[in-house]
Amino acid sequence: MKKFLVLAMMLSVAFVACEKSEDDDSDDPQKVGIVGEWYSSGTNVAPLLAYLGIDSIYSKFNKDNTYLVESFSDGAKTTLTGTYVQAKSGVGNIWNITLNQNSPTALTSQGIFEIDATKSPYTMDYEVAQTEPPIQGVTPPTASGGFGSTSNGAYGTTNIQKFIKLVR
Repeated sequence: MKKFLVLAMMLSVAFVACEKSEDDDSDDPQKVGIVGEWYSSGTNVAPLLAYLGIDSIYSKFNKDNTYLVESFSDGAKTTLTGTYVQAKSGVGNIWNITLNQNSPTALTSQGIFEIDATKSPYTMDYEVAQTEPPIQGVTPPTASGGFGSTSNGAYGTTNIQKFIKLVR
């Protein structure tokens, strides 16, 4: 009987240890930012990218600050990989992001994103621009300039990507 009680106590401790803590904020966008999997298609694809033939985008931002982006155009997939750094901007819920792409070519992009955690699933506005190697006349959006501030507003809202967070 003692063995049974000890086993029952051990199992109850194991189940309690496996339960998700109420204080677990690993999915709170105000704590983890862009970490997670995101998808964009149809009218959520930035008009600038849609003009280039891109019809959907899958992005995965890992906790170890690596990322994978897969864009699709007429069934053909392009895969981008690299590392990223994110930081709260101090302007509302907008975060700054720098992406250092290493494949298929090395380049750097900078920009902003904002996650709306009031929606289920979460949604995200995302706007970045290539900074290295520089593209003449292109400057990254800023949190203080808000969304649509790529190249001081020259692109309007055509460079704003809208994502939906994938929940698995």
